[in-house]
Amino acid sequence: MVSLSAWLRGLLLAAVLALLAAGSVACGSASGSGSGSTSAAPLFQVVAAENFWGSIAQQLAGSKATVRSIIVNPDTDPHSYQPSAGDARTMAGAKFAIVNGIGYDKWASQLLAANPVSGRTVLDVGNLLGMKEGDNPHQWYSPSSVQKVINAITGAYDKIDPTDKAYFAAQKKHFETVSLKPYDQLRAQIRKRFAGVPVGYSESIFQPLGQSMGLKLLTPYSFAKAVAEGTEISAQDKQTVDSQAQHRLIKVWVYNSQNATPDIQRINTIAKQQHIPIATVTETLSPATLNFEQWQVAELRGLIKALHKATGR
Repeated sequence: MVSLSAWLRGLLLAAVLALLAAGSVACGSASGSGSGSTSAAPLFQVVAAENFWGSIAQQLAGSKATVRSIIVNPDTDPHSYQPSAGDARTMAGAKFAIVNGIGYDKWASQLLAANPVSGRTVLDVGNLLGMKEGDNPHQWYSPSSVQKVINAITGAYDKIDPTDKAYFAAQKKHFETVSLKPYDQLRAQIRKRFAGVPVGYSESIFQPLGQSMGLKLLTPYSFAKAVAEGTEISAQDKQTVDSQAQHRLIKVWVYNSQNATPDIQRINTIAKQQHIPIATVTETLSPATLNFEQWQVAELRGLIKALHKATGR
């Protein structure tokens, strides 16, 4: 475990290095100004704590910004992530930073606070949505929340680079009407075909999406929240979820394959024994090479397959 003092020293060093690097870039730009060539406006830097927001930010930015995400490894737990000096440098160089908030990635907000930069724009998704710690932080699984984040990111780009406002409007329109079209169509299809179908789910990440599609979520939310946060599950919740699977009260079981705890493995086994179709979701982009909508579409198709198998619809 890294001590707090060592962590802060690392952050301070990272901030100094970042400022030196920024100065080097500026000098390099100035030295090339007399060459007679015309260079494009410099790209501004965007950093996202997690790649699900970073993917959206990149597509909305197009060619006008460079976007980096800190959490990109599907095996990394964003809740307990320990940032590095490299992460501090990334944050220090960002004109625009996106954090999830809602208690999900405290390390990211702490990193920004420890490395203040004048003129940096910060989007805290929880603050945008009026949510507080203890609420469901997995709002990238909420279509309505995703739309609000899209609007907020585009608004931030307009302020950072007002001369390219028309470009950002076009990027936003393309993302909403073309890139997200399969995502929207599949959600509408599930809502039309399977609304009211009883479903069990392992973690709170699925709750916003499941509710938005009209599925009947039978799992106690306290169970799903405890699994997501790694806290103790009550004996009553365990008994309830086991019983729902054993008696086939749920038609489909949805679980986070990135967090198959012993309790979840037990329910997976029961579901298989009872011939209950299983669909999987993940907390972050998996594989990491996919963009946001490709990732979500793959999960929705898997869910449709499981729901069709369970209901024949």
